[in-house]
Amino acid sequence: MGLKFTAARAVSAVSTWGLKNVFRRPAANFPGKVALYVDPQLIAHLRGKLGRGSVCIVGTNGKTTVTNLLADVLERAGQHVVCNRTGANLDSGVSTALLHAGAADWGIFESDELWLAKILPQLQADYVLLLNLFRDQLDRCGEIDRIQDSIVGALGSSPKTVLVYNADDPLCASIADRAAQLPGREHTRSIAFGVSESMGLAQNTVTDATMCQRCSAMFEYDWRQYGQLGKWHCPKCGFARPTLDFAAENVKLDATGLAFSLVKPGAADGGRAGAFSVSAPFSGAYMVYNLAAVGVAASLLGCTNEALQGAIDAFDPQNGRLQTYDLAGRRVLLNLAKNPTGFNQNLKIVAQDPTPKVMAFFINDKEADGHDVSWLWDIDFEELAQAGPLVAYAGGIRGRDMAVRLKYAGIAAEVVEDADDLLARIAQQPREVSAYIIANYTSLPGCKAALDAVVSAGGEVVPAPGDAPRPRDYGAKATGEQAGPEAASADGESVKGAPVVIAHLFPDLLNLYGDGGNVRVLEQRLAWRGIPVEVRRVCHGDSVDLAGVDLIMMGGSPDREQKLASADIVAMRDDLDAYVQDGGPLLAICGSYQMLGREWLVDGEKVPGLGLVGMTTGRPGTSADRLVSNIALRSPLSDTPVVGYENHAGRTYLDEGVEPFGTVVSNTGLGNNEETKQDGVRYKNVLGTYLHGPLLAKNPQIADWLLERALERHAKRTGKEPLTLTPLDDAPEQAANAFMCGKLGAK
Repeated sequence: MGLKFTAARAVSAVSTWGLKNVFRRPAANFPGKVALYVDPQLIAHLRGKLGRGSVCIVGTNGKTTVTNLLADVLERAGQHVVCNRTGANLDSGVSTALLHAGAADWGIFESDELWLAKILPQLQADYVLLLNLFRDQLDRCGEIDRIQDSIVGALGSSPKTVLVYNADDPLCASIADRAAQLPGREHTRSIAFGVSESMGLAQNTVTDATMCQRCSAMFEYDWRQYGQLGKWHCPKCGFARPTLDFAAENVKLDATGLAFSLVKPGAADGGRAGAFSVSAPFSGAYMVYNLAAVGVAASLLGCTNEALQGAIDAFDPQNGRLQTYDLAGRRVLLNLAKNPTGFNQNLKIVAQDPTPKVMAFFINDKEADGHDVSWLWDIDFEELAQAGPLVAYAGGIRGRDMAVRLKYAGIAAEVVEDADDLLARIAQQPREVSAYIIANYTSLPGCKAALDAVVSAGGEVVPAPGDAPRPRDYGAKATGEQAGPEAASADGESVKGAPVVIAHLFPDLLNLYGDGGNVRVLEQRLAWRGIPVEVRRVCHGDSVDLAGVDLIMMGGSPDREQKLASADIVAMRDDLDAYVQDGGPLLAICGSYQMLGREWLVDGEKVPGLGLVGMTTGRPGTSADRLVSNIALRSPLSDTPVVGYENHAGRTYLDEGVEPFGTVVSNTGLGNNEETKQDGVRYKNVLGTYLHGPLLAKNPQIADWLLERALERHAKRTGKEPLTLTPLDDAPEQAANAFMCGKLGAK
């Protein structure tokens, strides 16, 4: 090990002492970080402390819960454990945990998905436990393909590591399939676990894996649990959910908790003789998978059912994840959610409580969260409107964005300054009103600190001044009612007749960065005015008569989905051209925007586009050479700057005389390319742009410009007098826009 290792330990010891005794801060990352600078092979040099071996837990959701529970199970079984319990899941966190520990039996380490490639080559763990993969922080982590490549590469560096994976997730199964073909891993087994039958759950709008990664055909499901998890198969190439080595059977799931049996289907008697029986006071389908993963790992490490169940019964995370507080008789549940799938599962827990409640969301956009909050529009907050009476609040750096998203789900939310302000609002309510606080990554500690402080002070909170808002049953409101002031229709009363038809082209393929939220905005802004509207979701393989359509929206997507969607759109080329030439309004985002020109990119290769607009798109380097940032434009279509988020590898160049959507006026963002400082295109009533967000959420004038064009086409198509758009209360949208303009220096 030598001098580097000795120096690294010394530096770590000094930094740990300083953090704890001088700065009064936790020493979860920094000691390991500075020690790794001194000795880059530190983890390899420290793994000898682990007498029996180690396990790395990776996945988008549930890592911290599974890591802590598995460590608890082992300790109940009499084992000495080293664990990065605080969720410090980079190589620095693993190093710090090992530096601070003495000799132990097992190392149980949470690992960030992209950092497994740094940790596993040195740790040479006995097992990697892969929980799930969902889109998360796309501006920082990139698409799931990149994460899969990283995990496969990590497994290739540790050929004897056994992969234990959630086979209900086709993205995890694809990693197992690829890893089995790596040199050196031919004889290394992998272990598949999952749920053996449908849990009968309602499905959400967005899923992260619709296509087979072997042949790019669309998956089919016998049943789906949530997201892309379920019993799946590819009808084209035969890739299917593998045979389960461990299966959760007889799942019971309700508001009071969950229970299931964990069996080995391939063993004698189907593995039921040695089955683990699991029950927990936690709700949520995602906790079934988390506890199944813990049970599988516990079985592999030689633990008993008694140790497993005892750890579950005693589990009290105290880290803000699914943590319940009693504030002088008032129940408050705090939980983490940092991506659409995690949020949707949290909302299902809330929906099981029909009683009056306070619901609060805290959203930050710091580096660890991802600067792009477009993902809020991939969450089905509309389900919350059906969850019984509630009072809603939004907080955090991007609380205004959260309030806008809730508004378009039909829920009025007030923005709070911080967690202390929220607790004072909660205290206005009767004690029997429960509160739910959902926070993303960097906003969670502040919420937890505020709750901990109240508990330490005795649990009482001074209510905020003023009258308490009464919990409101949003599910009982009229269909077109606006969240806030009463909606006004175009002529003072509800407009009847043929609806305005919005065609959402290929939402099953082209729905990245919340782009589908643009349709929700357009739909609601008509409904609030009493104007009938019909949204036609045209999915892969469907057909649509554009002569009966008043507005078209197309979003962006990763390369695989975009390639499949492009074949459908190219087949519609003549109909689209006729629609555009006839003045039909069309909103195209990112990849769909690129497709409008003469040339664009599919899988990084230039291919002929639709040729509807005079422009071309190329790529200066690889897909990693991206333009990624918040952005603001000055556009003639809006009195205020147009704000959004760009994330694209293509560079688009407009022909001479073709008008851009707008000129970049923010201190970040480039738009079409590095040279012009312009974004998008305007041609007839076509609007193309790289702005996600979704575009229309914080830019209501752009939404209404599109709707005005749609109403003109509707009048022409139906022979009716054109309807006019009455003003709406756009205060939440304007507040979110103004906040971003201030942040970006846009005027």
